[in-house]
Amino acid sequence: MTLGRRAASEALATALLLATIIGSGVMGENLAQGNTAIALLANAIATGAILVVLILAFGPISGAHMNPLVTVAEAWRGNLGWRDVPLYIGAQVAGAYAGVAAAHAMFGKPLFFASQQARAGWHR
Repeated sequence: MTLGRRAASEALATALLLATIIGSGVMGENLAQGNTAIALLANAIATGAILVVLILAFGPISGAHMNPLVTVAEAWRGNLGWRDVPLYIGAQVAGAYAGVAAAHAMFGKPLFFASQQARAGWHR
């Protein structure tokens, strides 16, 4: 398998993963009618299911890393050439942006926007 095809596989797998995570989050929020637990459960199930599908489908082609840290870890372990790492990471970042834009477009949201949800950090 050529490096270009493996990178395209990483980009597509990452895009599908991000589109599913964001899309299931939006759908969960819309369908759960304020029940956060149900929304989180729906998002977790969809995310877990798509990860299994993507790993089985894209694993034989590119390794289905879908995460720059996994790519670096695979290179560190000797399972991927270091010269391939920059292209893999570039493909993953491009795929992530494409997946986010696709999910937002499906739900009529701006393609890219800053979150309005305040997240709590470490509590002491």
